[in-house]
Amino acid sequence: MAWFWLLLAGLFETSGVVTISLWHRKKSIYRFISMLVAFTASFLFLALAMKELTMGLAYAIWTGIGATGGAVVGMLYFEESRDWKRLVAISIIVASVIGLKLLS
Repeated sequence: MAWFWLLLAGLFETSGVVTISLWHRKKSIYRFISMLVAFTASFLFLALAMKELTMGLAYAIWTGIGATGGAVVGMLYFEESRDWKRLVAISIIVASVIGLKLLS
């Protein structure tokens, strides 16, 4: 169950980062509250995952999911760079997360 909580934590982390970007584009109380809810949920699910997973493992995977998710959403919806070097770097993050999962 810990891996499920960790995946949810990473997805909410991505949602929080996306909401920050949206809030900077157009400030509204709805976007601000959405950001707070997303980050609160992210930390809650991370805490649940850390009941069974070590801190270093959980944190590394949580940040990897958040960083990758934020980059992918940025490329798909905010016209951020899709340069091959950036894609290679994101692929390395994904491979590292998979490696940590397989080794744990």
